[in-house]
Amino acid sequence: MAVYNRNILGRFTGAANRLLAGAALWGALTYGVHAADPQPYVTSLAPTGQSDLDTALKASSDLLSLQSTRAVGPFALAGRVRSEYDRLQVALESCGYYAGKVHILLRSAKQGVTMDGMSTALASWIESVPANEKVDISIKVDKGPLFHLGSVKLVESATGVAPHLNDAQTKAFGLHTGQPAVAADVLAAGGRLLDALRESGHALAQVDKPMAYLRPATRTLDIVYPVVPGPVLDIGKISLDGLKRMNASFVRRRLTVHEGQLYQPSSIEAARLDLTSLGVFSNVTVRDASDKAVNGTMPLDFSFQEGKRHAIGAELGYSTDLGARVGAMWTHYNLLGNAERLRLTALITGLGGSAQQGLGYDVYADFFKPDFLESKQNLNARIEGLRQLFWSYRQTALLLRGGITRPLARNWTGNFGLAAEQERIEQFDESRSYTILSAPLSGMYDNTGVGNPIEPATHGVRASINITPSLSLGSKGAGESFFAIMNATASTYVDLHKLGISPPGRSILAFRGTIGSIQGASTWDIPPDQRMYAGGSATVRGYRWQGVGPQYGNTKYAIGGTSLDAGTVEYRQRLFKSFGMAAFADAGQVGSSSMPFTGTLRVGAGGGVRYYTPIGPVRLDIAVPLNRAPRGDTWDLYIGLGETF
Repeated sequence: MAVYNRNILGRFTGAANRLLAGAALWGALTYGVHAADPQPYVTSLAPTGQSDLDTALKASSDLLSLQSTRAVGPFALAGRVRSEYDRLQVALESCGYYAGKVHILLRSAKQGVTMDGMSTALASWIESVPANEKVDISIKVDKGPLFHLGSVKLVESATGVAPHLNDAQTKAFGLHTGQPAVAADVLAAGGRLLDALRESGHALAQVDKPMAYLRPATRTLDIVYPVVPGPVLDIGKISLDGLKRMNASFVRRRLTVHEGQLYQPSSIEAARLDLTSLGVFSNVTVRDASDKAVNGTMPLDFSFQEGKRHAIGAELGYSTDLGARVGAMWTHYNLLGNAERLRLTALITGLGGSAQQGLGYDVYADFFKPDFLESKQNLNARIEGLRQLFWSYRQTALLLRGGITRPLARNWTGNFGLAAEQERIEQFDESRSYTILSAPLSGMYDNTGVGNPIEPATHGVRASINITPSLSLGSKGAGESFFAIMNATASTYVDLHKLGISPPGRSILAFRGTIGSIQGASTWDIPPDQRMYAGGSATVRGYRWQGVGPQYGNTKYAIGGTSLDAGTVEYRQRLFKSFGMAAFADAGQVGSSSMPFTGTLRVGAGGGVRYYTPIGPVRLDIAVPLNRAPRGDTWDLYIGLGETF
């Protein structure tokens, strides 16, 4: 005969809460009656040979979880033992074993007596155990046969007939006759079906908890899922609540969902995340604005909490070649009410670096305007004052740059801009001035899934290609020249978890390659700051910045070149919760011809440690040159936030 139990699956979801409440009650009784005489015990749970079932049993056992933290008196311990049968039976049934049995035995070694956990004399027996003796409690579970699903039906509550589902909804539901009757799988199927119905526009769909019919004779469980699909709805009126300084017109233009569009939770969530990415809201929520259809639509209510408009930050970095870099920044968010951002930064540079001759500065203002002229097209502008005192040259410059960034395709972003630079270069006691006009063009690819550049990538590829046509108008012996700077960089990340070596995200191999060329002019016709240099964390660690490539004799003065190539392989290993380590090897060269892979190849190697913070890893690397250049550094230290690449 079939056994019917409407709540047989529902009990699985509520069992944990009820059992914890029961344990708390027994604890309260104990402290009120037997607090002065707790009875210690130790529990052993025999494995069943099935790992997921063993995990469920251990998680459900109060005797195991409370034995070291909640010592109780004899009567409370007896109650805990009796409750254990129900807890473990629920765990058995949740894994599909409906005919299993739980056996609990208690033993006093000093008395040499064993007591069954179901005995009515259990409390009195525990009370007779000699003082200070731990009771041995052994639990054994006979799991019995695994039950499977019998018939699986979906019925509409109002009509009692099966609802019409499309292929995607049927696939999402996924339950079928013959699969193991695991409660988690049965309950999850209802959630997947509800998501699939809503994604198809059924905004008011309901999928209730299933009814289960246990049939011991056939060792099957019949399932009936009540379903109310409801009508297919479009998105209705969209209301915006909580906007203060932010212009509602901008938010509406930015919205990626619109009235009349098919109601789809994934599209609505994508719109919410897109608004969050603007950086001006501390919180964005969206909810259905009605519990019933409104003229065949479902209205939406977007609610906003605007973040602080001003922020102050600091920047700090150090390497032995470039020295310390210290400064502060001030940011104004939502400057004109359309999510514009203004950032002012002032830095002191060159504090004690081996590639530096003295202190410099870098002062700039950045302006960012999203959705410039059209959606997803951003305007970036910068005005910058710069002074750098390298061994190779001393530079004082004023720069003005502007550009437009927009998505080109999936994972692809493009940038086009214009730049002007007025600079004075001092070299070998001779000063020359240059006016440089350029039109940088670049394309970037990134499928790492990491939006924050400081957060380490664990998979995927990052790549960029840049072409910058430039016109240099010189003075005082520096003639006019036209040249094009071209470079490309790619990095990829391999998680060794794919090879079964480590847990996900813990062991990473990172590779980086860079290639560059300047076309249209020779080295001496190009302003010194526009030439190609290598060395340092961006190319070859162990060599100071500008320490790789042609030099003036055996001095520390770099000439620079018109071609560059460099490569890196790095192993990154997470240790414990917040620490990590890295080992790396870099190689690169700078040539005097426009063709890469010329010049003297320099190789460096080293390692470092990482401390992982909520905003990214703090990095400390030490590298040494393997074929040191004349007058080159014997070692270099690099400290910064985020991985090198």
